[in-house]
Amino acid sequence: MGRLFGTDGVRGVANADLTAELALGLSVAAAHVLGEVGTFEGHRPTAVVGRDPRASGEFLEAAVVAGLASAGVDVLRVGVLPTPAVAYLTGVLGADLGVMLSASHNAMPDNGIKFFARGGHKLADDLEDRIEKIYEEHRTGEPWARPTGGGVGRVRTYDEGFDQYVAHLIAVLPNRLDGLKVVLDEAHGAAARVSPEAFARAGAEVITIGAEPDGLNINDGCGSTHLGLLKAAVVEHGADFGIAHDGDADRCLAVDGTGAEVDGDQILAVLALAMREAGTLRGDAVVGTVMSNLGFKMAMEREGIHLVETAVGDRYVLESMKEHGYALGGEQSGHVIVLDHATTGDGTLTGLMLAARVAATGRTLADLAGVMDRLPQVLVNVPDVDKSRVKTSAELATAVTEAERDLGTTGRVLLRPSGTEPLVRVMVEAADIDQARAVAGRLADAVKVALG
Repeated sequence: MGRLFGTDGVRGVANADLTAELALGLSVAAAHVLGEVGTFEGHRPTAVVGRDPRASGEFLEAAVVAGLASAGVDVLRVGVLPTPAVAYLTGVLGADLGVMLSASHNAMPDNGIKFFARGGHKLADDLEDRIEKIYEEHRTGEPWARPTGGGVGRVRTYDEGFDQYVAHLIAVLPNRLDGLKVVLDEAHGAAARVSPEAFARAGAEVITIGAEPDGLNINDGCGSTHLGLLKAAVVEHGADFGIAHDGDADRCLAVDGTGAEVDGDQILAVLALAMREAGTLRGDAVVGTVMSNLGFKMAMEREGIHLVETAVGDRYVLESMKEHGYALGGEQSGHVIVLDHATTGDGTLTGLMLAARVAATGRTLADLAGVMDRLPQVLVNVPDVDKSRVKTSAELATAVTEAERDLGTTGRVLLRPSGTEPLVRVMVEAADIDQARAVAGRLADAVKVALG
């Protein structure tokens, strides 16, 4: 698998890449590393462990729990809950460690392990590196020093986490959702119980689809990566709008009452205006990525809100928010972080806040999302090229300059080397889709010539 930890934990095909042995070993290693840096000093350590409904999550959860308990860590098993719920409970319960088993929006055969530090924040990169290093050392070398007798960890099922998390979601809403009819697509995932319960308690009339997880059907033709079913259901039921989550419910996309998609950029735009009005948009700024739609950037400029751009990835968005004290950030994919209420992207919270804005204003979601015009965006992957020379090729720089001149102020070009594959991604935005396609095609050809 190469380096085990990626940008969002350890992920791979369950029982092939991500085995029970690996899950157990990493959990023991995490306990040892956190002990070495003093996280457990002066008290008996506790971990919160949750998962999404994938069948493989059952044996992987057992392995993680066994690993932690064998290393002297008490474990609270919270069962099937969203990733942001595990992060929240890790913080509110004062746990030293949180572990979430999920591969998010990936297909069912995949799974993953994600560690949270005390407070529910992502584990620091240097600690992940140390966990991986010590895991490798003990996998083939000396056995672990293990506690015995009363020193072993105790394991307890913690069913109260469901109600605690839902109560938290309701408590942070600025207003109730009475009078709204909402369709929720749960992707047969981790929010299948949480999201409908939260929306209903907040006063909405709820219709659910994709809310019958069986361990095998997660993300299967539904959820935030497949909006067709949600669009049809919203129109069929005459709902005000629809909300779609992914498998671990850390993201949210929406569908307005006409069945049109409302993406992460549009959701950010709506929430940014709502938070500024409420006085909670610190610095009058929102954090996005270089892939944020140009229409979003233009809308924020028009509204007097500063858009801070980061590299692609919600981890970079979160880093910028923490460093500068910003309250709102996210990605076009629907990862939205409201830092005053969550330490990670929270799809249910995002959907609730979007619904609260609709209820408070009496305006339709289509009307609210109309604050920005989503410019046509074309993405072309150019494989088998020397991606390391993207920034140094004079020939490519000339091609980009010509493209930018053709697009003027209503278009944008972005060339980005892939972080995992030998390819370059060409992204072009323009007011006209045909122009965007034409420019993207020319640039893709230029990349092949210059870097091939």
